Amino acid sequence: QVQLVESGGGLVQAGGSLRLSCAASGRTFRSYPMGWFRQAPGKEREFVTSISTTGGSTYYADSVKGRFTISRDNAKNTVYLQMNSLKAEDTAVYYCAAGPPGSSGLGISRGNTLDAWGQGTLVTVSS
Repeated sequence: QVQLVESGGGLVQAGGSLRLSCAASGRTFRSYPMGWFRQAPGKEREFVTSISTTGGSTYYADSVKGRFTISRDNAKNTVYLQMNSLKAEDTAVYYCAAGPPGSSGLGISRGNTLDAWGQGTLVTVSS
């Protein structure tokens, strides 16, 4: 099973940018679709974005479309989340997750069961 470690969180002003990284262990990373989720204080965890195994297909929640970009580098076993034009409502703990090997990023966006989660990284956007 793949293990995930997020990094890159921190404090940023509204309108600023931040890039999160999620490093995966194992040699089969390229077989996992990947996603990012977030959980704001007092709220349920929600889907943010996902990406197919090859990176050719991406999916976004409406709330981040046009501001956030997911990408992956299979040679580095890493998935990224570039966040631009950040808003106070983007404040949350961000988690990366891996879908079952061979499944799709679309499945992640639709709430399919996930294989692994990272420990999360906190993003705080000050207004």
